[in-house]
Amino acid sequence: MSFLRNRLLTVCMLLLTSVAVAEAQQADEKDAGATEQAQREQKLEQQMSGATLVGHFSVDGKQNGKPPREERYEIASMKKLQGDQWLITARIKYGDNDVNVPMPLNVFWAGDTPVISLTNMTIPGLGTFTSRVMFFEGRYAGTWQHGKVGGNLWGKIEYAEQKSESQDEK
Repeated sequence: MSFLRNRLLTVCMLLLTSVAVAEAQQADEKDAGATEQAQREQKLEQQMSGATLVGHFSVDGKQNGKPPREERYEIASMKKLQGDQWLITARIKYGDNDVNVPMPLNVFWAGDTPVISLTNMTIPGLGTFTSRVMFFEGRYAGTWQHGKVGGNLWGKIEYAEQKSESQDEK
């Protein structure tokens, strides 16, 4: 009987030790994940501050054989506030408007890919917009909606350091 009791105690001790080790590993992985995410967020702040989005947009149902229209957004700064909230100050040229606008936006992450999300946001002088735009490896792509009109947008990101390098070459 004492042999079985000792065996049972040994098995219980092994199980408890295994559980403790597994919990410690999960805590380490969680800390490593938080550190990686903080690094991603810092990199996004640095890369997007001073960047310019240069590309095109389409309007659903309005192609008529014409090429997509050009667009350009200059990002003066991008700063994480708290949680998913970021403050992006952008120069927006839309129609006859050319304004610098600070916008509190949500940035969500699909793994290592940031996705800007705004829903029914009123931008003074421009109107109300809904958009989802993802950024990856020097490119952006997404959808936009302005009232009943919407479409897609896509292009390349000119990072501040790239712009200054090309100016140095001139």
